[in-house]
Amino acid sequence: MKQDLVLGIDEAGRGPGIGPMVLAAVALDEAGVALLAQAGVRDSKAFGSGALGRQRRTRLDILVRQHAAWAAVEICEVSEIDEYVARGGLNHLERERARRLIFRGPACARIIADGRALFSPLAAEFPRLEARDHAESAHLAVAAASVCAKALRDELFERIAARYRTEFGVLDGGGYVNPATCAFVGEYVRRHGQLPPEARRSWPWREIAMPPASEQPTALP
Repeated sequence: MKQDLVLGIDEAGRGPGIGPMVLAAVALDEAGVALLAQAGVRDSKAFGSGALGRQRRTRLDILVRQHAAWAAVEICEVSEIDEYVARGGLNHLERERARRLIFRGPACARIIADGRALFSPLAAEFPRLEARDHAESAHLAVAAASVCAKALRDELFERIAARYRTEFGVLDGGGYVNPATCAFVGEYVRRHGQLPPEARRSWPWREIAMPPASEQPTALP
């Protein structure tokens, strides 16, 4: 075990109603921490949601992967999210994916995960794990993980948006259940009689008038 190696864990995409959730883990030594701090790595939310923020996260994601001792991601697909939410277990899904990342990664002196209530149960299994709220603001390894998770989440959402651009125009709203996203989902339902395949069925689409089940298209085997 390298004594100065810290593993940071964070996620992106837990809240949106469209698209996957991404967890990332980044292991940094002291030299990596210093270099990435100088490069401007910090909590991914600090860069905003616009095009410039996405570009900066993409650039920093490349730097993190170049200078980290180790970095990896786990993607939670929409179907998995729906399955876990149906039984009240979204936190369990995140903990399972964090556990995978820890097992995949190198032995580290410290493991710091963003979310005290969410990740504290893992401390019984991993004694070096510290679960903290707002850890991405206090620990560079967690900030780096947040950048990697958000950069990939942005990329995956852009692929979704690109699939619908010709028929529906620009897909604003980042996939969150806000007026822009609801306008897109509502129009999709009006035209196709069901939610888009990338939409989480377990999310509350209260503003969307869904057709009766008998009128919804039947999935082909």
